[in-house]
Amino acid sequence: MNIENIEAFVYINHYGSFNKAAEVLFLSQPSVTARIQSLERELGCKLFDRLGKQIVLTDEGRKFLPYAQQVLQVIQKGRQKIQQRRTTPDALRLGSTVSVSNYVIPDFLPKIKEAYPEVNIKLTTATTDQLIAKLLNQEIDLAFVRKVMHPAIRTIAFYEDPIQLYVYKGHPFIERGHVSMEAIRNERLVFFECGSLDWLRIHRAFDSLDHPPDITYHVDHSETAKKLVLQGAGIAFLPGLTVQKEVQDQELFPIQVHEVAGVSLQISVVTLKEEHSPFAEPFGELLRQL
Repeated sequence: MNIENIEAFVYINHYGSFNKAAEVLFLSQPSVTARIQSLERELGCKLFDRLGKQIVLTDEGRKFLPYAQQVLQVIQKGRQKIQQRRTTPDALRLGSTVSVSNYVIPDFLPKIKEAYPEVNIKLTTATTDQLIAKLLNQEIDLAFVRKVMHPAIRTIAFYEDPIQLYVYKGHPFIERGHVSMEAIRNERLVFFECGSLDWLRIHRAFDSLDHPPDITYHVDHSETAKKLVLQGAGIAFLPGLTVQKEVQDQELFPIQVHEVAGVSLQISVVTLKEEHSPFAEPFGELLRQL
């Protein structure tokens, strides 16, 4: 069965006109008519009727339509797959911040591999600033970073990671569930910050207190801060991604703090605008499926 005949049938039904279908297919109207006549001979039935100037499907045409549409969709997918193989590089150079590398990438990489089984993946873990520099130097293709603004970079929103106060098992804040910043100033605080603007709201909340909080430990890594809290050395504001397992296992407990409600780390996938990566759109689609 001639695929071009099936294509003409689907287009005529879609546009409701032989002339319009011919125009879209860059054919003459007699050529489109000839294709439909050929298809009708193959199927042994009439596919269209005329009601005045209107073109409508016959009963047989309505029955055949979903199968014709499916044939065209399958062919289109095949063409896209072939084109994808021609244009997709055999290696993806991916960058990621530490927290995303630890808590997101292990679940995400298998999805990339499933979508692109022929692609090998190289992961570089670094800070946002370092990854942006590598992207601009074309040392990596894509990167998971905190929210950034740069004229040469295209950004796809990925995830907002809420920052909350977390306490260890048995802490008195657990029964309360929410506290004010004033209550925290009497607690030993493990303070971790990643240099993001989102942390400024926490700093400003501290500055509003009559007496500054007791920052017993000031650390530069979320895992260090988390382990100190687990040991009962203090309490800490931490991104939600870093403590998912501990919260699920009821080893750490989130506490609402009114003054910093809604603070979060915004994580994006970035690629260069000019040297547009063929992975950018597929990445966006995969992200939406997470």
